[in-house]
Amino acid sequence: MRKAFVTGGSGFVGRNLIRRLRREGVAVAALARSEAAANCVAGLGAVPVRGDLLDVDTLAAGMICCDVVFHAAALVDEWGPRAAYWRVNVDGTQAALDAAAAAGVGCFVHVGTEAVYADGCRSLENLDESMPVPERPLPRYPATKAEAERRVLAANSEKMRCISVRPRLVWGRDDSSVLPRLAAAVRSGRFVWPDHGRALTSTTHVDNLCHALWLAAAEGHGGEAYFVSDGEPISFRDFLAPLLATRGVDAGDKSVPLWLAEYFARTCEWLWDRLDLSSTPPAHRMMIELGAKPVTLNDRKARTELGYQPVITRQQGLAELLGGACH
Repeated sequence: MRKAFVTGGSGFVGRNLIRRLRREGVAVAALARSEAAANCVAGLGAVPVRGDLLDVDTLAAGMICCDVVFHAAALVDEWGPRAAYWRVNVDGTQAALDAAAAAGVGCFVHVGTEAVYADGCRSLENLDESMPVPERPLPRYPATKAEAERRVLAANSEKMRCISVRPRLVWGRDDSSVLPRLAAAVRSGRFVWPDHGRALTSTTHVDNLCHALWLAAAEGHGGEAYFVSDGEPISFRDFLAPLLATRGVDAGDKSVPLWLAEYFARTCEWLWDRLDLSSTPPAHRMMIELGAKPVTLNDRKARTELGYQPVITRQQGLAELLGGACH
């Protein structure tokens, strides 16, 4: 790989991916919607390409001579207008695919998610790639990421190999999404453990995700999706309590029964949708399905086909956060 194009380069995953690519000696161009985003990716050693995610011509021009496109751009907010999720996650992915094809890029690697399986009906334990994605995932993030991935895998061809990498609960240094939101919830008194945080979850350190994306570009089979994780599952409490502690936050012991949390979330989501409220509800179904119930991955396929192995352990990642290390 000589040159790569990254969408979402100023985001959490994108920033760390650019760092990894530059360490490997790969030239990087990255889409930047604003001056701040352009300065961010330039500071990481990438060439900023100013434009909007839906601007196919600008994307294609920036992708010229690139061997791989890494599509990390996505709307990952907890809540918001459904049209906004579709615009970014579906239309944006289609635009990136169209641009990559127009530019003659040979490989397209999509940053997917286990959330595509969250439909509120099935167990998310021991997920593997043989399980079909449900027809109706939960609205907003799960539904639009599922449609985006479907389009990516359907676009696979002899000319452009298309792959999706599915991490779970991405964390690590420079996190500007999950950890800040959790810490803010604890500090405001809004955080409570569902069922004492006993449910098991898989996790994926951002370094392990970037390693998997690198391997997918080199070894991934076109038209295939790959789950990746840090290894053995861990309970939410055993993972999140020390993670929050790296921010000097004590998650406390407050707990509610899972059935009560689920009922409250369903009620809130129904009210917010019916009343078309612009604020974020205190709870919603995605929060329960992905943040309270068991969600565990089987990443054997990535280990077998990509040669994937985690490059950092949870203990090392937590120690890095405590030490304030930055790369």
